[in-house]
Amino acid sequence: QFFVFCHGLLQLSQLLVSGYLKSSISTIERRYGLSSQTSGLLASFNEVGNTLLIVFVSYFGSRVHRPRFIGCGAILVSLAGFLMSLPHFITGPYEYDQSVASMFSNTTDLCQPGVPGSWGNLSDAGCTPHAARENHEVLLVMFIAQALLGIGGVPIQPFGISYIDDFASERNSPLYLGILFSVTTIGPGVAFMLGSAMLRFYVDIDKVTGDGVQLTNKDPRWVGAWWLGFLVAASLVAMSAVPYFFFPREMPKEVGEVLRIALLALHTNTSYFPLVLLRNLRHPVYLLVVLAQVNLSAMVAGLATFMAKFLERQFSLTASLANMIIGAVNIPGAMVGIVVGGAILKRFQMSLRQCSAMCVLGMFLCLLMAFPLLFLGCPTQKVAGVTYSESSEFGHRALECNLQCNCPEKAYNPICGSNAIEYISPCSAGCGVVIINAGNNSVLNYTNCSCISENGLAGFAKPGTCGTGCSHLFLPFVVLSCLAGILASTSHTPSFMLILRSIQPEDKSFAVGIQFMLLRVLAWMPGPVLYGSAIDTTCILWEKKCDRKAACRYYDNNLFRQR
Repeated sequence: QFFVFCHGLLQLSQLLVSGYLKSSISTIERRYGLSSQTSGLLASFNEVGNTLLIVFVSYFGSRVHRPRFIGCGAILVSLAGFLMSLPHFITGPYEYDQSVASMFSNTTDLCQPGVPGSWGNLSDAGCTPHAARENHEVLLVMFIAQALLGIGGVPIQPFGISYIDDFASERNSPLYLGILFSVTTIGPGVAFMLGSAMLRFYVDIDKVTGDGVQLTNKDPRWVGAWWLGFLVAASLVAMSAVPYFFFPREMPKEVGEVLRIALLALHTNTSYFPLVLLRNLRHPVYLLVVLAQVNLSAMVAGLATFMAKFLERQFSLTASLANMIIGAVNIPGAMVGIVVGGAILKRFQMSLRQCSAMCVLGMFLCLLMAFPLLFLGCPTQKVAGVTYSESSEFGHRALECNLQCNCPEKAYNPICGSNAIEYISPCSAGCGVVIINAGNNSVLNYTNCSCISENGLAGFAKPGTCGTGCSHLFLPFVVLSCLAGILASTSHTPSFMLILRSIQPEDKSFAVGIQFMLLRVLAWMPGPVLYGSAIDTTCILWEKKCDRKAACRYYDNNLFRQR
């Protein structure tokens, strides 16, 4: 029982490390200027290390000291977690364009007509060879960490499950495995909650004093302390790894003897591996169900990675709130669905045909619930020069209103004009004066803005984006997406039953192994990358770093939602 407790703890903290990355992905994109395709590849990269080794591990299952192997795997995972946070410590503080001269820079992004050169240092400061190299190093470290995370996770689940199944009594084994299974489903939810808590702190909380930070977490330039969560999760893994080095190779069995059918089957099968593989893949039920699971899993993998980012952009939420919703609403919803599906199965003792009918029904209802989500949202806010050109309304004056300001192309410090149009920076709105709150150095508003005209007078602007004005659709969206998730996950258990009951008993463990392998290669790996690429195609303004595309500033929200 102590082993089951330790294993539950270890699996939870392992999932914290891998799930936490998904919760902070939009923050890491913004901090290091990554496209969604790159961040999607990063998020799924741990599956690579995992897939390469999983076959060996299940083959060597009973010949090694399993607890020690699990312990070593856990140490690798915790090392990966610490590595993930390393980029924060090897790069300088986060830099963003600002209107108030601070300890970092004396440039401001106001409209300063008489000063043609005042911008030079801002636009190209970040483009030394050092900066470019630093960016490569960051990506390299993170990809290595993700690969290590995958490799370290290999022995944890299979060895843990077979060890428990070997030494638990027949009566208790399902209970123990059920406990572990429920922990693995809670894990990602906890990870998103951890993300929600950490992203409320400013990224450079350890490098900058409180008054040096002029951003609030509502600001589009805000970057939360993404690295903190990795430190927390990695420390937890390291702690839960310790007991494994003290478990024996074998334990006295709990009362009740059970044959190690699964492991034996695996060992007798490895000799004619290709034969069994062909026999299973030629089995139409097995093949169709696995393909259906692949499609569903690819969707889940992409959603898990980018759903928070979608909520942030579509409904103008903070990263912290978006994670909170996913961790507290969507993931528990999916767990409820899995449990309900299993309960219905057990209650009505379904045949295979009924199982497949139940899966189809669940999916169909899920589609009905998800269909309205296509329409729940609104277009991107009006951004001058990006989604909206004023020349159509004011003739030529609008184009010339900020010519004398010599604005740099790269400046990004969105402000919302009193005319409800967003400008990329105070300079592009032609604002000459900034009004500051003396207490904490934060910007109250901008005045004398030559591009924002009201009744013929220069208007004013507030710091921060105008937002999409979609907040009233947020609640219906969350409710519908949660219901769709519950309905889709009711098919989880019946689809497993279809696989387990349609194949020959001696192929069971092998077939499940192949199934997970196919899910990894065809769903978990490409899913986030495909989603990320689709999201990138809807970008309308890229941030430029050293003449290459970095992170996306503005998306076409309608396209983002539909794709």
